[in-house]
Amino acid sequence: MAASVRHETRALLRAHLSAASSYRHATRHCSICHRLLRLAMDTPPPREPEDDPESGSS
Repeated sequence: MAASVRHETRALLRAHLSAASSYRHATRHCSICHRLLRLAMDTPPPREPEDDPESGSS
């Protein structure tokens, strides 16, 4: 589910930048860009499944 949230957040950021591209848009001063970028970067990457030591594989 975290991957879908991250994907949606990045899609919102791309859509916002696309809509604002015709204006003199300063990304670093835009509160929407700042918030969306923080949401996209704060989401931790999905963890890889670890080997289960009790599974009996030796």
